[in-house]
Amino acid sequence: MMVLPYTVAFLFLSFLQTVKIANSQSFIGINYGQVADNLPPPPSTAKLLQSTSIQKVRLYGSDPAIIKALANTGIGIVIGTANGDIPGLASDPNFAKSWINTNVLPFYPASNIILITVGNEVMTSNDQNLMNKLLAAMQNVQNALNDASLGGKIKVSTVHPMGVLKQSEPPSSGSFDPSYGDLMKGLLEFNSANGSPFAINLSHPYFAYRNDTRPETLAFCLFQPNTGRMDGDTKIKYTNMFDAQVDAVYSALNSMGFKNVEIVVAETGWPFKGDDTDVGPSIENAKAYNGNLIAHLRSMVGTPLMPGKSVDTYLSALYDEDLKPGPGSERSFGLFKTDLTMVYDVGLSKTSQNQSLAATQQLLAATPQLLQAIATTPALTPATITAARARARAQAQVRARARARARTTSASETAAAAVAVATKYI
Repeated sequence: MMVLPYTVAFLFLSFLQTVKIANSQSFIGINYGQVADNLPPPPSTAKLLQSTSIQKVRLYGSDPAIIKALANTGIGIVIGTANGDIPGLASDPNFAKSWINTNVLPFYPASNIILITVGNEVMTSNDQNLMNKLLAAMQNVQNALNDASLGGKIKVSTVHPMGVLKQSEPPSSGSFDPSYGDLMKGLLEFNSANGSPFAINLSHPYFAYRNDTRPETLAFCLFQPNTGRMDGDTKIKYTNMFDAQVDAVYSALNSMGFKNVEIVVAETGWPFKGDDTDVGPSIENAKAYNGNLIAHLRSMVGTPLMPGKSVDTYLSALYDEDLKPGPGSERSFGLFKTDLTMVYDVGLSKTSQNQSLAATQQLLAATPQLLQAIATTPALTPATITAARARARAQAQVRARARARARTTSASETAAAAVAVATKYI
């Protein structure tokens, strides 16, 4: 008797979705700021990160204690030079070599350093001296890595703000501020030649809501149902601000002839509290934004202009930074408290991921019996289907007890088993 195709398809897609989640964690990173006086010791933070599905960490500096604590964890580490180091790095190749000798070579490869960011938001600093020397500084750091035979293993870039774009709405019209001229072109040529990413801090979406407090704007910011915003040129409807901002950056790169340069979102987030005058910060909104963003990245749907892939995205932030200046919201981006507990749950814990995988594995183990029972049932009546399911559940319980004594099946083995089941019964 033919197996019901919709049943098989549903089960097969369920299996693949869980495996997809397990394999898409590499897109999720987090910012580890240190403008605080109450942070946990680095070894404790390393253990915390290992208990999550976070695969990358961005440091704004190069604290050796943190880099060392992350050794042998497999977590990708982004380290950065200070803006004040740029003149020295640009003018003295030996200073660049010394920086690499101090901040990279003692730790790599045990500590998985993947990217060095030379400065942060230099192009909008209004410091023409730094802007003019940024490219030379990046090149000297790259040369120092090359001399250490690490040029193809650790990338070099800088981090820009959204302010480098003159226009970002609609997304298809995204373009760089022409006042940066050859400076920006030189940086993009460096990225392209060295295979390094264009890293950008997205404008925090809660700023947009603060300036326009309509419910529709909030829904657009938080990935919640909304009427969307139409790009009049492409006729693409955008349903969230993240995709719109990323596509605006892509359009700007494309307009300069660098559409193949990878985009990295170096910073995005939502504060969970603020001052009495702050509009938008709340645990509910922060959980919605970060949780929905993570789900969006895991789906690997991509953006309208870059479908089918997710950009590396670093959430703000690992902890609150209680010494940051400005309004209270600036000090309230942390996803974790300094006692290592969650401020709110957005599904980053490995425990929740393992539970999802275990549920899929249990369903997978029961599937052959369920499908066989359905296939051999003379008549598919409600009563016979119920009986078949009961038999399948009983057999699954026996298998579950056996599995409890066996090692845990890996995600790759789960995928292979899913394919085998589907191949047999479709």
